[in-house]
Amino acid sequence: MGPLNPLHFTPEQTAVLRQSFAAGTPCKHLIIDGFLTEETANLLHGHFPPMSALKVRRKSLNENKAEDYKFDEWHPAFREVRDAIRSESFAAWISTVTGIDGLLTPDNPLGSGVHQGADGSYVDVHIDVNYDPESNLWRRVNLLVYLNRNWKDEYGGHLEIWDKFMKRAEKRIAPAHNRAVLFLTDENSPHGYQTIRVPEGETRKSFYAYFFTPIQDGFRYSDSRFIARPNDSAWRKAATSIKESVKINAKRLLKVLGVKSLDFQDKNKY
Repeated sequence: MGPLNPLHFTPEQTAVLRQSFAAGTPCKHLIIDGFLTEETANLLHGHFPPMSALKVRRKSLNENKAEDYKFDEWHPAFREVRDAIRSESFAAWISTVTGIDGLLTPDNPLGSGVHQGADGSYVDVHIDVNYDPESNLWRRVNLLVYLNRNWKDEYGGHLEIWDKFMKRAEKRIAPAHNRAVLFLTDENSPHGYQTIRVPEGETRKSFYAYFFTPIQDGFRYSDSRFIARPNDSAWRKAATSIKESVKINAKRLLKVLGVKSLDFQDKNKY
């Protein structure tokens, strides 16, 4: 499997991971430590592009982070990981683990890239859009690989997976180095991370890949949207609700008018 840790891809371990994924709550999910080879994980961490090099910035009421997908400008190890994750053998493995046939990750910004957040970074709880109109594909599975050596618990930044009724965070997953999290993209997986507090020079780093299938029976469009936490202030709850309502209604109007409204700003939120 090249840069991927071969221990996770034996038939025996694949069967174990398939069972764990199916049993995940509140949504089907899986946590895999040591996902990459140690050498690869350390290369990605040591050559992770600086914040200043990431051109896509998210800074609004509900998020504060950067991302990019310019693999040709980064260390070759990033392309090696991307190519391994886009391979037919990996697609077959992830289909086996998730039980979703025909998964693929496209060669575009919705396929793979990196996220990074400095001190004060956060992404509020949200549901991801489950459709890519450019390729007419159904987004089914998210894969995040964290690349944070010596991450301390007090920094925060845990990936929170909430129940679909937004009563509580069922899972809090620390963004530990070389830890992968695999989970479904659907209405049952509200997720995000709270504000991180890190010293100067430290950032929350991750590699992402999203997996799709062709549209088929069972597809129901779900737009991206932020959702307030129960303990958010009344002002923040109201502001988030109004902002998301205006966004979704504006997109619906543009669709009626025949204007392409879904751009990458709304597609990729972790």
